[in-house]
Amino acid sequence: MLKRRTSPWKPAVDMAVQQVKSGIAVRLAAESPDKASDMDFSRLQASSKIGDAWVYPQPPCLNFGWLEVDREPAHRIYWEEYGNPAGEPVMFLHGGPGGACAPVMARFFDPKRYRVILFDQRGCGKSEPTVASAGPAVALAKNTTADLIGDIEKLRGELEIDGPMHVFGGSWGSTLAMAYAIAHPTHTASLILRGIFLGAPEDLLYLYQGNAATWEADPYGLTEPGAYMKYPGEWAALLSVLTIDERKDVMKSYKAIFDMVPVNEVEKERQLKAALTWSLWEGVISNMIPETADTGKFGEADFALSFAQIEAHYFANELFIPAGHFFDNIATLASIPVHIVHGRFDEVCPLTQASRLVEALRDAGSEPATYVVTNAGHSAMERENALALTAIMDGLAPIGS
Repeated sequence: MLKRRTSPWKPAVDMAVQQVKSGIAVRLAAESPDKASDMDFSRLQASSKIGDAWVYPQPPCLNFGWLEVDREPAHRIYWEEYGNPAGEPVMFLHGGPGGACAPVMARFFDPKRYRVILFDQRGCGKSEPTVASAGPAVALAKNTTADLIGDIEKLRGELEIDGPMHVFGGSWGSTLAMAYAIAHPTHTASLILRGIFLGAPEDLLYLYQGNAATWEADPYGLTEPGAYMKYPGEWAALLSVLTIDERKDVMKSYKAIFDMVPVNEVEKERQLKAALTWSLWEGVISNMIPETADTGKFGEADFALSFAQIEAHYFANELFIPAGHFFDNIATLASIPVHIVHGRFDEVCPLTQASRLVEALRDAGSEPATYVVTNAGHSAMERENALALTAIMDGLAPIGS
């Protein structure tokens, strides 16, 4: 039986979590219209998530384990297996980086047809070590895109997946899926991608920089494109951690906070608050209808410490992927059936990223096998995204047919 680790960040955790959540809630309340007693808003859609509309029930976990993939420092990745042990293999690649997997992610797939493999990438989830348990110096060592691609190959070997497999990934998972397919095209039967993330500088600036440099003087000035335009309250919370000078480069400033070795409780609390704020920013805006009252894992200290610091690590290093890598290798991607689902209202990875990829595939002489633009936001758990992904998996031609 797995034992849940106690966070080494206690007792600062509860206070920091409440500060961050309260900061967002207060700002959102200030933006809400006055609620007179005779106004009934109960008919408004309260959530854009899948809820109980899943096609398939939650399948049981068939097997799980840890696979040692590196030494000095040692990295062990945690994996789980669902569905049909003799079925077509699906390698599920979670987002973030640092987002980790959850059992619900097996519900996109027909359990009678598919053998679904979930695993937590280096430094997060139940893999060991995590940033939260061992610190960034250990968990972020040997933690690059090339390392993750190698881990997928080692996991294939461990689980005796000999032939090609479906590779399924959303957000950062779509990035890793494409990078894997370029490195190992013969092992990739198809790519099922959601919320395309190309990771170009302009993509990150849209999400993390926006109008931050001028926000103090003009918080509602639309000086630059960015996700802040649709989520001003959450944006204010993200910037509240930083000084005016630090807002000139939001990602660099957050990375500096994460790289700091705290020497007192004040610095430790600031570092934790920064991780939670970073995590909640992406978590809340991933849904077309933000659910600030239920932030899920994004408001948990251990998750946030790993998620935020792994993301900052990868973003500071340009995802450890050469500039233009996907477009330089578009012929390889075009040789594989590519299925894309992207939310029209995605503010984490705007639709233009999917558009760029689709145009490049067409220029290479290959239409995407499927391209569905949904009335949804970023999250795979948005109802329209989840149902579109399941429809694709249900309609895929069997491997080898």
